[in-house]
This record gives sequence, structure tokens and C-alpha cells, in this order.
Amino acid sequence: MPEQTDNPIRQAITEAIGENPVILFMKGTPDAPACGFSARTVAALQAVGAPFAAVDILPDPRIRQELTAVSSWPTIPQLFIKGELVGGADIVGEMYETGELAAALGVEAPADAPADAPADANPAFAPLSIENRLG
Repeated sequence: MPEQTDNPIRQAITEAIGENPVILFMKGTPDAPACGFSARTVAALQAVGAPFAAVDILPDPRIRQELTAVSSWPTIPQLFIKGELVGGADIVGEMYETGELAAALGVEAPADAPADAPADANPAFAPLSIENRLG
């Protein structure tokens, strides 16, 4: 199937992935996750102190559809590091618990970090954000 060149949503997703070293496509925002899986993924990123961009896929159903086409990953959230899909909440949680998440992000795992992946996001953490220019 030829790649669509005039698909602005897919193009914006691809550009966002390329422009941001760490980007999370999620339901809701880091300050107000709209599902438990997104909340746990945000919490794991916050626990290791990694700045990240976030895109709320909820405002336009086409965002989720095109994201799935780009990544070939059916579920949300989706974490990309350096342009590569890492996975969703379960994979990020496992990576957090083994220390792989901090290593993949190029940060040192905090010495006082809990051994289990955090369950909820900390709204006081202020990650990088990008404008939701995908709609």
C-alpha cells in the first residue's frame, strides 16, 4: 500500500515523534490522565524524572486511527523514545521495575524510587508538552 502523502494527521504524528526525544500518546493529559493505563505510564515517566511531550488522542478519533497506522500498535498509551515505539503501559511498567526505562531515557534511576511502578501520576510534575496540532 503506498504511503499517503497528503494525510495531515499522519504527517503531524510522524513529525511529533521525530521532533520529540520522548513522546507519549495518551488518553487525557499528564495533569489529568483519562484512563488508568495512561496515568500509570505518566507516573513511571515522572518517577524517573524524564521530561516528555504528550499528546491527548481523545479530541479527535482520527488521531488514534492514524497513530495505530503509524505504529502498528493497537492500544493507548504509546510511548516513543528517540523515534522508536517502546510500547504501552504494561511494557513501560515492566521497564520501570527492571531499571530499563531509566536507561532507555538516558537518566539515572532515582535511588529512592519505589521498586514497583507507580500507580498514579503526580500532577505537580510539569513535563514538556506540545500543542495538539493534530486535529
